[in-house]
Amino acid sequence: MDIFTEQTILTVSRLTFLVKDLLEDNFCQVWVEGEISNLAQPSSGHLYFTLKDSGAMLRCVMFRSSAKTLRFRLNEGMALIVRGRVSVYDQRGDYQLLVEYAEPRGLGALQAAFIQMKERLAGEGLFDAARKRPLPAMPQRVAVVTSPSGAAIHDILNVLGRRHAGVELLLYPVRVQGEGAAEEIAAAFDDLNRLQAVDVIIVGRGGGSLEDLWAFNEESVARAVYRSRTPVISAVGHETDWTICDFAADLRAPTPSAAAELVTVAREELRTAVTALEHRLYQHARGWLQLQRRRLEGLRRALHDPSRILGYQAQRVDDLSARLITGQCNLLTRRREQLSRAEHRLSSLHPSLQISRLRQRVLHLSEQLQHRTLLQLEQCGRVYGETTARLDVLSPLQTLARGFAVVEKYSDQRIIRNVTELEVGSQVRLRFHRGTARCTVEEITTPPA
Repeated sequence: MDIFTEQTILTVSRLTFLVKDLLEDNFCQVWVEGEISNLAQPSSGHLYFTLKDSGAMLRCVMFRSSAKTLRFRLNEGMALIVRGRVSVYDQRGDYQLLVEYAEPRGLGALQAAFIQMKERLAGEGLFDAARKRPLPAMPQRVAVVTSPSGAAIHDILNVLGRRHAGVELLLYPVRVQGEGAAEEIAAAFDDLNRLQAVDVIIVGRGGGSLEDLWAFNEESVARAVYRSRTPVISAVGHETDWTICDFAADLRAPTPSAAAELVTVAREELRTAVTALEHRLYQHARGWLQLQRRRLEGLRRALHDPSRILGYQAQRVDDLSARLITGQCNLLTRRREQLSRAEHRLSSLHPSLQISRLRQRVLHLSEQLQHRTLLQLEQCGRVYGETTARLDVLSPLQTLARGFAVVEKYSDQRIIRNVTELEVGSQVRLRFHRGTARCTVEEITTPPA
């Protein structure tokens, strides 16, 4: 039997509303810890994710109004501590946590945002050491971007007054904390670079908490420092404080006072540097003069008595003259011997002797040619006679002279070799040793098989 009555049966919507009301009344402010999964960030600006641990999972929603207050970026797998209220999503009947605040487990929200931004900007190359510019040796005009009422400007003025640096100081007043401070600082860099009126820019403030220094951790400030064409010194907080601006600047000073000392040169330091340069110049000139004196002394010792040098050179001239005369005599002797041998060869090659020898050779060759020609003619005559005799023996005319005749077909003069090539009445021509005769075939006798 059914134990429910008609009055106790609830609709799905009614039951969901009751559960939602119950959860929202009893869990209106809860802190939950877990690991992010299934993170979704649609264009609406809301954040949807799941918090999970080893035993359960919880759907979470962070609406755009709360998500805009996050100082860091949510990532898959991040361990998170959140504050919110439990509710039920009517359409699916799922219970979920409406997150109003979140921070990474083990780190504050600002610290996590600082680490994330530092890693992201470093990946883009904003902190590369290769792009950092050196400071000018003796800047004449220095701009200070800070609060006009803060401790930083007073510390910088004290250092400049104490060191008698003679540096012209330009103060660009900005807010250094609170809403809008980052935008003012970034605009200061753009204005100073547009004016191009200073040699160095110092940006900074006195110490404070991470929240107080947060304007110097904003991305807009880091990018303004990065695109600055004028070298930048970052002097934010105390020596242990580090900001994103410190990493993007060309140089980081631990305090504003230290930044002022970096851009100034005290009179005593200048006097000491000039004295050191004078001493170095004196030592260098003295060393150079001593070197030149030693070189001059060496040249003086190397320079001998000119009369001795001339006597030595005269002796060499005499020796070379004797060698020249001997060489000329030897050369003339060799040339005479060569001329004598050439005359002997020319006499043996006189044209009359050459003509006589050639005439004798021509006569001898003529006799040989006549003798060989006669022998060749006799041999050719014998060969001709023998060849003619063989041709006569083989000639068909000789066969006809012995009484034979050649039978030709009268129409095409084809020689008849067999009686089967003829027919009765065929016209043939008989060729004899002397003359021909035309005949008609009247009878054909075929030899027996």
